[in-house]
Amino acid sequence: MKDTNTFAESANARVLSFLFGIGMAVFSAITIKHFFDANYPVSIYEGSICDINAFFNCDGSAHSILSQVAGVPLGYFGLVVGVLVAIGALFPSTDFERTNRSIAVLNVVGVVALFLVSVFLLGSLCLYCTGFYLFSILSLVVYWKYPASDGSQGFAATYLRPSMKHLVTYGAVTLIGAYGFSLYHEARRDAQTGGVATRIVREYYSLDTVAWPSYISPLRTAQATENFEDAPIRIVEYADLLCPDCKFFADQVEMLKEEFAGQMNIAFQMFPLEGQCNDVVEKDLHPGACELSYIAAHDPSQFKAIHDEIFANIRSGRDPEWRLQLARKYGVEDALQDSTTIEMVHRMIATGAEYEKTSDQFSHGIRSTPTIIINGRMIIGTLPYDQLRAIFQALIDEHERGGESRFIENWEPR
Repeated sequence: MKDTNTFAESANARVLSFLFGIGMAVFSAITIKHFFDANYPVSIYEGSICDINAFFNCDGSAHSILSQVAGVPLGYFGLVVGVLVAIGALFPSTDFERTNRSIAVLNVVGVVALFLVSVFLLGSLCLYCTGFYLFSILSLVVYWKYPASDGSQGFAATYLRPSMKHLVTYGAVTLIGAYGFSLYHEARRDAQTGGVATRIVREYYSLDTVAWPSYISPLRTAQATENFEDAPIRIVEYADLLCPDCKFFADQVEMLKEEFAGQMNIAFQMFPLEGQCNDVVEKDLHPGACELSYIAAHDPSQFKAIHDEIFANIRSGRDPEWRLQLARKYGVEDALQDSTTIEMVHRMIATGAEYEKTSDQFSHGIRSTPTIIINGRMIIGTLPYDQLRAIFQALIDEHERGGESRFIENWEPR
């Protein structure tokens, strides 16, 4: 049976396929941009903010093992598929249609696999990726709704019979583009320790200084000196134990601790984004975050161990039974009813209202997590390793100069 060129014969099929292909391409382009913005921001003002919730979190995907293949953002491959679908609708041919049908099937198989891994392994879902998933499925529905034959050839013959000429051409073009993306990825990564690092430090020193909160948490993730203000690097971190971006910040700091050993004091200022205990911001994003705050804060001597275990099992932290087992493991079952612990956590949260609002949308300056105050300058969101390292090194240099000069114009990262 000879294949028919459905898209040449059906205007509806062509229009729908074109629109869905463009939709795939647009969402893929957004994910690519987000990948680079999240991992290699070029400005201190582009820090990621955990402002959706622990599950619907695009930054988690951008920082995960699913975000790239050999330095190529995964969204690039989705972009290629979307463009091919759109072009196939504009310039229909039998071989083009056969090949795109096959790619559409394989693409949806990949989409389902990514969805399952993202939800059940990473415990989060990127809304940008979800847009691509939706348009991918709709694109396949068009091929199913408007078959190229009467279906008597069977599934394999209908959907898994690409034109080898087209397939080889697609593959070659895709590999060339992937190589270009890998070079761009390497350049963006290298730039973090060059001009971008210098710009970040300059922007950091241009920030207005703010006062320390009236009550600084006694909970430390790094402690160089007994007195908080005696260390060269002093950080108050407003954070939520169920916030993926807070975990990302903690991971970056953990890598920097060896290089800056004995030079950092980091106070973990509890700021759970849950209405049960936080009335400073109108967000109720992370059910269970208040309980985790009490559990972690109850015994300051065990805080770091509990903090690390929660972030290592951040998805499990949403489960009430897991939280109960965690409290039992560390012998802090009384934390949820202990008035001293609860009052301490509430004191930390209340300090978020001490900072002037940074936009008309929010009542206070502390409005999301993480918000970090580094040596008296506030950064809303977080920064990747290289940019944090650059700021830390500049602060050490300033400390060694006796605190003189806010910023040296010829400063270069070491």
